[in-house]
Amino acid sequence: MPRRYVAVCGASEATPSQLHAAREVGRLLAKHGAVVINGGFGGVMGAASEGAASEGGLVVGILPDTDRGGANPYLSVAIATGLGQARNSVIVTAADSVIAIGPGWGTLSEIAIARRLDRPVFALDTWDVKGLEVVDSPAEAVKRALKD
Repeated sequence: MPRRYVAVCGASEATPSQLHAAREVGRLLAKHGAVVINGGFGGVMGAASEGAASEGGLVVGILPDTDRGGANPYLSVAIATGLGQARNSVIVTAADSVIAIGPGWGTLSEIAIARRLDRPVFALDTWDVKGLEVVDSPAEAVKRALKD
């Protein structure tokens, strides 16, 4: 079975429950052999990276700047793009599916781009947007994101 690529998008300023959910999502994705893609910084991105790294997973951070400064320490690969917020397009285009955790304007843009690209988006305590597949737990988000 080919390796799945899953973007985990979410606010850089997240609640403790959102951070916990992101860590668990990252951990479960790595446990199932998925590549975790995110924006490479803190908050939901850092927590998902930490969870995936704890299972020895591959974590790719797509950074907005021209350097790797400020990237979270759990990334396997940090890609400096120089694209600013346009890097959100790279994150979701590289993914087979997206898990969105918590609100945030960047998260909303990633959701919109993913849906325009017909990528499924699994919503866990995030924006109430038509077209998202709402899930109740990290386990459900991962199960559905890894489904063919």
